[in-house]
Amino acid sequence: MWYIVGALLGGFPLAQGSVYLLMNRKFAHFTTALIVSIIIIAAICVLMSPIAIPEDFAGKLTGKVFEWKWVRLFSIPINIYALIFLVGGAIYSAIRYYAKADHQARFKGNIFIAIGGLLPGIGGTFTRMGHVNVLFVTELVGLSLIYLGYKIIKTNNRKQAK
Repeated sequence: MWYIVGALLGGFPLAQGSVYLLMNRKFAHFTTALIVSIIIIAAICVLMSPIAIPEDFAGKLTGKVFEWKWVRLFSIPINIYALIFLVGGAIYSAIRYYAKADHQARFKGNIFIAIGGLLPGIGGTFTRMGHVNVLFVTELVGLSLIYLGYKIIKTNNRKQAK
């Protein structure tokens, strides 16, 4: 379950929100159906994979316990998709707002969201290299930065509405 929730569902929901904000509805609906289908197939394969605890197992959660090593490959395109649309969408939005003096909070908020979206990917890379604990730190910092970016934008929107 840890692998399904973390590796397969980690960034997708946030990225898909960006897709719905920035792309047309037809594309957003299509990619939702496509990626959710891939996630369902991947989750079934993960659940069906025999588990083999390595002799050097130190109790850390890792995908290395799967006997079907290929199931870990599902997370790569899903997380690249998430990176492109979450981080790319935030960078695109930041660039749009950079030159507008009255939208500097949106620029700054999107920079925080982009950095926050990138950090779990960096942590996931460290996990694949055997440094699982890095993922927990990068996820916490990343989610905190995404939330901070959201709050900056939301607070500014309230100020402008008054």
